Amino acid sequence: MRSASAFAPGHITGFFKICDELENPLMNGSRGAGVSLSKGARTTVRLEPATSSLLEVKINGCITDSAIVSEHVAKRLLSEAKGNYKTVVEHCIEVPIGVGMGMSGAGALSLALALNDALDLGWSKEEVAQVAHIAEVECKTGLGTIIAETYGGMEIRVKSGAPDVGEIMKVPLRGEYVVVCLPFGQISTRSILTNELFRKRINELGDLFVQELLSKPEPEEFMILSRRFAEHVGLITERVRGVLEETDDVGLLCSMPMFGEAVFSLLKRGDAKDLMTILRRHQAPSISVSEIDEVVSNIILAEVDEAGVRLI
Repeated sequence: MRSASAFAPGHITGFFKICDELENPLMNGSRGAGVSLSKGARTTVRLEPATSSLLEVKINGCITDSAIVSEHVAKRLLSEAKGNYKTVVEHCIEVPIGVGMGMSGAGALSLALALNDALDLGWSKEEVAQVAHIAEVECKTGLGTIIAETYGGMEIRVKSGAPDVGEIMKVPLRGEYVVVCLPFGQISTRSILTNELFRKRINELGDLFVQELLSKPEPEEFMILSRRFAEHVGLITERVRGVLEETDDVGLLCSMPMFGEAVFSLLKRGDAKDLMTILRRHQAPSISVSEIDEVVSNIILAEVDEAGVRLI
């Protein structure tokens, strides 16, 4: 029996431009900006030699046949193995799925790193991340999530593409910020990325906002641009609007993650209590509060000393 485990952070995108028209999926992706979370996906893989290949995927203890991105990643890496295995993948997902917190990407990315280790393939972090990136692009479940989650922190994606192809600029937050998210329901990323009207709206502002954030790379500017982007794209639901009106009234910057029926904010720790007071008044399954997944110099301020996807 071989086994390995890895963690990949969750991620929220505030705004982006779709860049998916090239033939090479490694070159496709998005320009945009977002933030990686200290909560994400912890994945364990167990390999047992078998007469024929068998793949079983579990999410939080339940067997599933809907983890299409993880299946894509597993089959690609297992094709490099010598011999056949019964492969059991166990994803422990720490935040809600389908609400714009990057869980399909985090699951795929942590799986790729763990399976690379269990199979002793010897691929670099960027090489295994490229497998996850291709899976997300081809399954239309994400475009820029993988490169963001590979390195963690708050990022501006200045060039589209997979890790080692695309380029990001990191925005240091110095442990002063947290991400608060109130999820209501799911929005299918695939349904948006294949809708011509939404694609048009997204690409009308995505590039412009990247340039604006590059000229003023600060968390508050990210939230302002994210809100303007969400309003322009036109996916804000009645439940989300109700929360945004309340937070606007007290001057707390909030927006909607791309893509999920949810409200999020990247804000200073001292302001999180006031935001939580508002969010608790709205009926939703849970409120997620997360540190930023980034390298910090003061370990008292955050639990992680390594950012992005990593073996655990």
